[in-house]
Amino acid sequence: MRIDKIFGIKYPIFQGGMANVATGEFAAAVSNAGAMGIIGAGGMDTATLEKEIHICKENTDKPFGVNIMLMNPCADEMAELIAREKVSLVTTGAGNPGKYVDMWKNAGIRIFPVVSSVALARRLESLGVSGFIAEGCESGGHVGELTTLVLVPQIVEATNLPVIAAGGIATGKQMAAVFVLGASGVQIGTLLLSSEECPIHENYKNAIVKAKDNDTVVTGRSVGAPVRILKNPMSREYLKMERGGAEKMELEKFTLGALRKAVHDGDVKNGSLMAGQVASMVKEIRPISEILNELVKSYEDTLR
Repeated sequence: MRIDKIFGIKYPIFQGGMANVATGEFAAAVSNAGAMGIIGAGGMDTATLEKEIHICKENTDKPFGVNIMLMNPCADEMAELIAREKVSLVTTGAGNPGKYVDMWKNAGIRIFPVVSSVALARRLESLGVSGFIAEGCESGGHVGELTTLVLVPQIVEATNLPVIAAGGIATGKQMAAVFVLGASGVQIGTLLLSSEECPIHENYKNAIVKAKDNDTVVTGRSVGAPVRILKNPMSREYLKMERGGAEKMELEKFTLGALRKAVHDGDVKNGSLMAGQVASMVKEIRPISEILNELVKSYEDTLR
């Protein structure tokens, strides 16, 4: 079943729960435009997340969700908060949500972990989750090894649960392709970074709009922490340090606060400009409603 039918939303689209970007106000704007808005709890503490959930509730009466990174030291508190607030959806990454599943399900919350392998999906299905977000390495931020078109059909084949395709989706044709492969919906992130409502600095938005086809790069592979970002002086220095054999702690120190520099300060030279490979397909800054309407219309036209 498509996720628009499962959640009672207009479009079968999740918004990526982007850390330091997806605030309550932004998630509400996405939900009001017809998709599933998702608050990104990465980089927040529990009190901040609670505030953002309340902001979201004040700005929309539509379903919305929360993305929680399970390695967050506040994960237990956040999990309990999410249950109390009875949001519609929780998406998870960087860990196993098993110990929270019953609590969330008892609160009427659907659980969609982000997965990058068949083995992980099978393990999580046995815990009682509601579905999966199969995220290919085309996506921005933390990435796995498999591409979306390789990963999605394998997750679909391995499970009876709904599968959301993420990574490399910016057009109706790309959306149609993953539905043909068995997806029940899509998740988009980079496409929405360029929206008028997105609370990132204008310099960050403009960097995405100006991006060419080969303007993203994956850093951190050598230390087991691969992250896709736009190329800039910071990424080039990082890769130079990697080639020189820098250890993980040294690299983490080098990038400390880099995402915040990009998001809040608009520092496109020293900031971490997380973006997927579809950045080169984003041509202008537009309202969320216009972005979603065009994406879905193009998808429907492709199927005719």
